[in-house]
Amino acid sequence: MANTKSALKRAQIAERNRLRNKSYKSAVKTLMKKYLAAVDTYAANPTPEAKQEALARMSEAYSKIDKAVKRGVLHPNNGARKKSRLARKLKAHTQAAATAQ
Repeated sequence: MANTKSALKRAQIAERNRLRNKSYKSAVKTLMKKYLAAVDTYAANPTPEAKQEALARMSEAYSKIDKAVKRGVLHPNNGARKKSRLARKLKAHTQAAATAQ
């Protein structure tokens, strides 16, 4: 337990920041899952509408990842890695759909 007034305040601030960071990380994970579900839907039935839905979900996920990086919740390399993995998932299915046609 904190012994001084300043240490007590720092502990309170750390807890507040931890909860804020937790909500950002949770939102990033949720948007990534929604995007991956949209990509799976596109992979099962590659229609232009499904691709647009996947791209819209990707945009939302990218935005949230960038905001988390900007606020220091995620390390810049971690954010870049997440975005790269998202793009790679869609690219694999897009190329497969293009070669099938």
